[in-house]
Amino acid sequence: MSTTQPLLIELGTEELPVKALPGLAQAFFDGVLDGLHKRGIGFDRDGAKPLYTPRRLAVLLRAVDVRQPEQKSEVLGPYLNIALDAQGQPTKALQGFAAKAGIDWTALERTSDAKGERFVHRATKPGADTASLLEEIVREALAAMPIPKPMRWGGHDYGFARPVHWLVLLLGKDVVPAQVLGVRSDRMSRGHRFMHDKPVWFSVPGDYVEFLRGANVLVDPDERRERIVQEVTAAASATGGSARIDAGILEEVNGLTEWPVAIACGFEREFLAVPQEALIATMEANQKFFPVLDAAGTLSERFIGVANIASRDESEVRKGYERVIRPRFADAKFFFDEDLKQGLASMGEGLKTVKYQDKLGTVADKVARVAALAEAIAPAAGVDPAQARRAAELSKNDLQSRMVNEFPELQGIAGRYYAKAAGEAAEVADAIDEAYMPRFAGDAIAPSKLGQVVAVAERFDTLAGGFSAGLKPTGNKDPFGLRRNALGLARTLIEGGLDLDLFSLLAQANDQTAFAKTMASVKAREAAAADAVSKGVKVDGAAAVVGGSTLQDVIELQDFVFDRLRGYYSEQSVPSQQFESVVAVRTTSLPDFDRRLKAIAEFAKLPEAEALAAANKRSRNILKKVEGEVPSAIDASLFNEPAERELAEAVDAAVADTDPLLAQRDYVAVLGRLARLRPQVDAFFDKVMVNVDDSAVRNNRLALLKRLSDRLGSVAAIEHLSI
Repeated sequence: MSTTQPLLIELGTEELPVKALPGLAQAFFDGVLDGLHKRGIGFDRDGAKPLYTPRRLAVLLRAVDVRQPEQKSEVLGPYLNIALDAQGQPTKALQGFAAKAGIDWTALERTSDAKGERFVHRATKPGADTASLLEEIVREALAAMPIPKPMRWGGHDYGFARPVHWLVLLLGKDVVPAQVLGVRSDRMSRGHRFMHDKPVWFSVPGDYVEFLRGANVLVDPDERRERIVQEVTAAASATGGSARIDAGILEEVNGLTEWPVAIACGFEREFLAVPQEALIATMEANQKFFPVLDAAGTLSERFIGVANIASRDESEVRKGYERVIRPRFADAKFFFDEDLKQGLASMGEGLKTVKYQDKLGTVADKVARVAALAEAIAPAAGVDPAQARRAAELSKNDLQSRMVNEFPELQGIAGRYYAKAAGEAAEVADAIDEAYMPRFAGDAIAPSKLGQVVAVAERFDTLAGGFSAGLKPTGNKDPFGLRRNALGLARTLIEGGLDLDLFSLLAQANDQTAFAKTMASVKAREAAAADAVSKGVKVDGAAAVVGGSTLQDVIELQDFVFDRLRGYYSEQSVPSQQFESVVAVRTTSLPDFDRRLKAIAEFAKLPEAEALAAANKRSRNILKKVEGEVPSAIDASLFNEPAERELAEAVDAAVADTDPLLAQRDYVAVLGRLARLRPQVDAFFDKVMVNVDDSAVRNNRLALLKRLSDRLGSVAAIEHLSI
């Protein structure tokens, strides 16, 4: 008899929640494999993966050991001073331990640990048949699944994500007896609910995928996903366009179907006057349809629905899909038309009554702050300040539109359409949309310089405001999305090449939010006072003190941004030592930071890098111990050793060579030139004693070390590279 057999476990249910389905399938798969592993049952995982459809979760393994290996156990008993009396006879403690083990005490073994010698019971018993353990393994796997609100059915006291109807449990050709969640195991599965509504019988686990395919069920999610893509692509191509296949929507459709069939549909061209993003959002999020784009990448009046059945009358299915989408499109068109009548500029009036944050005033107050920042930033970015201010002033107006109220994900996008319709410059209209970029992890930054300016101004204000209002992230809590905003700010500055002074702009943003916070407090006190007066209570006048940023406030904000960059560069496989070496120089331009980081990566490849890093670390340590200020002037007449004279000359030459390179920010060339100092540096530390008794000579050598260390650290604190 073979020592391994294929294993099939399938749990049949009512339709499982689509978004949770992949996770449930993975959890069931992992739970079964973990149960086998914990019991020492070997299995071949090659090619195995979670199998699932909306109505079933399955595990299929091609080879599983039919029996556990021998089970060895070791149970520690009492120490000898407790187990034996003065005559060497067993005490009640030892007798009880032996009785529990089922043997005479004289058959017990002895072992020792740090506390002394003690009795131990060691036993070996044959492994159990795998079949006898499978019911328990399945129960454990189901109990460990992440189901926050299990359903109960039929008066049972147990629950699951959805009611359970069948269980297939085969080890080789044999059904393994089991009862789980009210159903007994069998070799009978079920085919497609409508196309093959009858049992599917498996003789062995290897029949599983093929037999279900014959019953119009694609149980392999990868096969099903590939079929959806092929069907949707072909259907769209037949209409003369190409399908927009969003990965998230594809996954949801994959979780909704067992036998996907694509159906090409259409809608009236008049709806194309509505922003295509609104129509696409309706098709994808609400109906799980795939929009069809024309050759220019613009939405056409076609879309593809995916049915879970090969219908005998496809036209009826098409009519149903078109019928459900038409009212939603009509609503979107109504919202859009009404918004156009109101106009983007007038929408902004409503922002004066919308609270942004208790301590920071209204959304209109925030817009005013962002506009001031954008106008200040614009010249350094080569952008028209007037356009930057205008784009920022309009950037939040669409929050008052009917369209964004219905489709919140269109904020900024709707504003772009309304701005163009109102005759705003195309650059300003685009910047209203781009101000929100990057919208999510992995999204691109704003493509235009004007959009980048408004995007960073928005994030400067959000960060400063969040910290000022006491909303700093703690643990997993980040109510203002400050981590996301900090990374978006950093990415836009770096990837957009915006050579701005991070520290100064954080200070300006912080000053503005500090003022806003004070004014909000004043308004709150005035409102409270007015309320008190109205009730006949006498109150004193409220005084307000407006304060700007403190140095520590701005340093904290800057450090927060750099903390986000740690993850950003870690994802690019930048070693932490290299990152910390550049952080240490406190450059306030993030494009400059990025340039230095790339240079230090090149420097780290040089054979001289480690020795120079160690030398600079040694220099820094010597200089730290100096009491008082290290002299800046170097007196060549005080040189007593050839090595110090040679180092001084080499440093002078390196400084002269690297000054213009530093001015040009050619950091790779700077570090390459400094690498040539290694022979003189090595010789100096080998032959020269710095801390000599002669104070004049000592101070002169300290001054030389400081000049060397300052230049070695001109690009990055290279001592961080030293192990």
